[in-house]
Amino acid sequence: MPAMFALGERVIGNPTVATFAAFGSFAMLLLVDFSGTMPDRLRAQAGLALAGAVFVCLGTVCSRSPWLAALGMAVVGFGVLFAGAVSSVLAGATLSLLLAFILPVSLAGPASSIPDRLAGWGLAAAASLLAVALLWPAPARDPLREAAITACRALAARLRSDAAVLLGGGARPSASEHDRAVADAQAAVAALHRVFLATPYRPTGLSTAARTVVRLVDELSWLDAILAQSSPHEPGLPVDRAEVAVKGAAASALERGADLLGQRGGRPDELGAALAELREAVAATESTISLGPTAEEPAARVISALDPGFRAQELSFAVSQIGLNIELTAAAERRSWLERLLGRQPPGLAGTLSSAQERAAAYLDRDSVWLHNSVRGAIGLGLAVLVANLAGVQHSFWVVLGTLSVLRSNALNTGQSIVRALLGTAAGFVLGAALLVLVGTDTTVLWLLLPLAVLFAGLAPAAISFAAGQAAFTLTLLILFNILEPVGWRVGLVRIEDVAIGCAVSLAVGLLFWPRGAAAAFGRALAEAYADSARYLAAAVEFGLGRCDHGTPSRPAPDDDATGAAAASRRLDDAFRSYLAERGPKPVPLAEVTGLVTGVAGLRLAADAVLDLWRRDDGRSGGDRTAARRELLESTGSVAGWYESFAAGLDGIAAVPEPLAQDESADRRLVEAVRRDLLDEDGRAGAVAARIIWTSDHLDAARRLQPGLVGPARAVASHSPAPVGEALP
Repeated sequence: MPAMFALGERVIGNPTVATFAAFGSFAMLLLVDFSGTMPDRLRAQAGLALAGAVFVCLGTVCSRSPWLAALGMAVVGFGVLFAGAVSSVLAGATLSLLLAFILPVSLAGPASSIPDRLAGWGLAAAASLLAVALLWPAPARDPLREAAITACRALAARLRSDAAVLLGGGARPSASEHDRAVADAQAAVAALHRVFLATPYRPTGLSTAARTVVRLVDELSWLDAILAQSSPHEPGLPVDRAEVAVKGAAASALERGADLLGQRGGRPDELGAALAELREAVAATESTISLGPTAEEPAARVISALDPGFRAQELSFAVSQIGLNIELTAAAERRSWLERLLGRQPPGLAGTLSSAQERAAAYLDRDSVWLHNSVRGAIGLGLAVLVANLAGVQHSFWVVLGTLSVLRSNALNTGQSIVRALLGTAAGFVLGAALLVLVGTDTTVLWLLLPLAVLFAGLAPAAISFAAGQAAFTLTLLILFNILEPVGWRVGLVRIEDVAIGCAVSLAVGLLFWPRGAAAAFGRALAEAYADSARYLAAAVEFGLGRCDHGTPSRPAPDDDATGAAAASRRLDDAFRSYLAERGPKPVPLAEVTGLVTGVAGLRLAADAVLDLWRRDDGRSGGDRTAARRELLESTGSVAGWYESFAAGLDGIAAVPEPLAQDESADRRLVEAVRRDLLDEDGRAGAVAARIIWTSDHLDAARRLQPGLVGPARAVASHSPAPVGEALP
């Protein structure tokens, strides 16, 4: 930054070039840090420079009219802030992109000044590319991917330990060794979640590989939950060798997947072979299913006979989904530069544009936290530009920067930020004023101090505090403007005045547009995600029953329900991150709140599993499904209805219901219907019979989630205000 500022001020001799070179360097090197490989970082840096150049031109054109400037700031502010929902790369560059528009729109200038402004911005862009590539270049890092690799290996080790326990003999691990494998797997999945939630936005870009890797978080968590819920083998009972084979094949698939994920663009041959072996192992379990022809045999024993097959099927589906996403990641990374440029996607994945449209549509819901923040930010920035222009302040961009710096998720935290911003600015002013009194207008000393001030401004917000960052930025601006036009310490007083105006605008917007903050929005997003996921589960079951029962019309696949549930899950993720970022005590322990969030993923993936179960064939041959269909629909209505009531309780408009008890009579009726209508003379269960029972098992798995959700949900609901006009019961 000092080098580009010196080039513009001393060599070129143009204050406009110098100003835009200085602030452009600040925006592109201190306010953003792209991750990934060096080519990825340089492409992102170049894209930021190009977008910033467009904003410099637009901002300059709008700067001549106060009303046009305010409108332009609001429109650009909303576009930039909302675009962060589409890609974490765009979200990480938000401040830089906003500064690229704030600076030119706040410094009024004619269209003829655009070349000088672009020249300064171009110098900053060139410097940023060289600095990123040559000055202490950061190594390629992808903590989410590394955590996913570790989780895959730990879960594979647990599966091998489980299989060894079942087999017994000399290879049987000790109890402590098995417990250690279980604990390591749980710790690895928990670490994956921590990495996933460590950023204020969902860590996925628009690149194909980024989109597939982020899916692994839910799928690996679901696999961990499946293993945790699987009932231990009872001593004395015969070991199901087919189940042991499935566990071993699943472990191999996870290990090969971890290897492929660590290679970046490797060949999927070994993973493909492991997944094929897993499918064969699951098919072997299906061929051994028998319900027995004895009508008096208890339903619980019949279901128990099918339980190993269900566990194998559930485990196989989870591991296959993980393997598929890893294969897609590798396929995306094997594409040539030309294929990436043309947007050619591996089979099975939507294109970048359609993915961006789907994500944007997901966040256009009226309860979306990201939409709320984007609207509030846009209005706040637009008002700041208007107030600064109408008030005739000397440095109007400080007003806008003050608004941008302190705008938070609710009025209370905005007020806290105002105090810190003003205290930090005052401290920077006092320090800078003392410095300027000592050195006077000797610009040589100021030039020597400028790099140190920039270094402090970059480090202070993260290493010390937000207030320290404000102080460092104030000190940097004092030095910068006294080099351009030596006026001494008075420029600091102007900054305090302008920042105070910006803070007042921020507080007013916070009070008017979202006074309740992230906690209330999190409760609404949680309720919506559970309701949409429950509807998706019910639609998946109805789709399956339509394919298995020749007496009913075939239903289309519930793709719209699946898309709606995924969109609600994205909005929940965003609301949860805002809730985590919000300062102050949390009324509900974070472990319990996190359990509520992961419960949504479990419910949605259960629906995915049911859908996959019935998509294999249409099942329209032999047997009467009417009775079984009726029993399964009744169970579906009970489970889905409970989750809709649960969602209403989270939203504060009803009481959170008690968890459903297992309905053994319903299990007995379903088994009797299947045994009467769908078994052969030897009591063998065909594919349709097994899938009907397994669909019931998926519903029961969704029911078993309920006891762990009720307590945290009641705590969340007690802190969620009821909608206007409705009272809590």
